[in-house]
Formats: sequence, C-alpha cells, structure tokens
Amino acid sequence: MGKMNGTARFRSFKEFYPFYLQEHSNSTCRLLHFIGTSLIVLIIAAAVVRGVYGLLWFIPLAGYGFAWAGHFFFEHNRPATFKYPFYSLLGDWVMYRDMLIGRVRF
Repeated sequence: MGKMNGTARFRSFKEFYPFYLQEHSNSTCRLLHFIGTSLIVLIIAAAVVRGVYGLLWFIPLAGYGFAWAGHFFFEHNRPATFKYPFYSLLGDWVMYRDMLIGRVRF
C-alpha cells in the first residue's frame, strides 16, 4: 500500500478488501449492507420483469441508505465510498457474495 498526500492508497482490490472488511466489523452494519444489496437485486429484477425501468431510480436509495445507516449508527465510521468509490462498490458485492457462501458472517 502506497502513501499519497498522507492518506493510504491501495494499488489493487486485493490490498483494499481486508481494509474494507475491517471497516465492516460490526455485524449490524454488515447485515444492513446485505439487506441493501439484496434490495438492489430485487429492484433490478422487478424493473426488468415488469418493464418498469423507473424503479432503477431507487437503487441508490436502497444501496446507500442501508449501508450508510450501518456506518453512521452502528459502525461509527465514514463509508469507504467517499475515498475509494470503485473499490468500495466492488467490496460491497464481494462481501455480499462472501456472506452468501459463509466466508463472512452476518
């Protein structure tokens, strides 16, 4: 991990993911992320099946709403989205998968 302007910079997602998991150590925060990501999947499915693509506008509300509530009220930290938007988004989906397969606990 390199340093730029006094802040940690990650050269790869492989370097970033352990940091991401550390920032999600609270089980309620992880559960809220899981709920938000599940809602995103349901919103996309409903939009496609019903042909109501206006539903896609609810994706940021579902995803960020639940995740940020977890960080602000339970984890008490700033979401990684603000510093690492791409890695954070990827981290959400990798953690979601890891929770589904039991690699990360709820």
